[in-house]
Amino acid sequence: MSDSTPLGDFLRARRETIKPQDVGLPEHGRRRVPGLRREEVAVLAGVSSDYYTRLEQGREASPSPQVIDAIAAALRLDDEAHDHLRRLTRAPQERRSVPAGHDGISPQLLRLIDSWPDTPAFVLGPALDVLAHNALAAALHSGFQRFDNLARMVFLDSAGRTFYRDWDKAANSCVAELRAAYGHAPDSPRIAEVVDTLCVKSPEFSELWARHEVKGKTQQAKYLVHPEVGALDIQFSAFTVNGAPHQQLVVYQAEPASATAAAFAELRPGAGRRGSGQVVRRESGLALSDT
Repeated sequence: MSDSTPLGDFLRARRETIKPQDVGLPEHGRRRVPGLRREEVAVLAGVSSDYYTRLEQGREASPSPQVIDAIAAALRLDDEAHDHLRRLTRAPQERRSVPAGHDGISPQLLRLIDSWPDTPAFVLGPALDVLAHNALAAALHSGFQRFDNLARMVFLDSAGRTFYRDWDKAANSCVAELRAAYGHAPDSPRIAEVVDTLCVKSPEFSELWARHEVKGKTQQAKYLVHPEVGALDIQFSAFTVNGAPHQQLVVYQAEPASATAAAFAELRPGAGRRGSGQVVRRESGLALSDT
């Protein structure tokens, strides 16, 4: 993690992605900084240059809602990035905390995912730890060394490079989801542990993390390649778990009578041997040394 403030890091990173012509400003001569200058953002947001500089430098951390909205407009933030900016300006006592023992899975949820033999389903924690999964989800990810943390699997497991047909997109989405989780719980030791470890072990992760792009899980397609059954076109949905808003239930589905549905059926006999309704037990630490 950066030594500077999360708010300052975010503002600086997003400012550097915007060209003057993107916001109707003239571009004269050679510029010493990528993107907009601080004073240009200040003009666009209608605040003083000194005030905006204090925000980036961490000397001002509580802008008014009106100033937040004005800066979001100046930086062309989408709704998710705008919400992320709001969260970064909250006082510590207003932040959502992730309670100790947050990786406990309710028996009802385990029974639910176990009742879907034709549908891969798993539960994620805020740091993208796989907290529980059903048998077909385990079969789907059987090419990985461990089905334990999606960020580790994408960036540090060689299987990720072939499992995700568009690895670049999967990598961007993974980091943006982790950044969104960090915005909700910036004091989470587990998120910090995952981020710090991956920044050291993966230059690609470190570069993407520095962009401060934010995106939560949404309903969209995933294009995968399983080592045994080949190409898979999957629709997935993510749901907040009632009573555990720091957890997400992820469900993969195949179109009826499709090649992917047939592939799921082919994986299913092996899935039964892998066990079902499994809770993933994680020791302290991300355990990324043996990748």
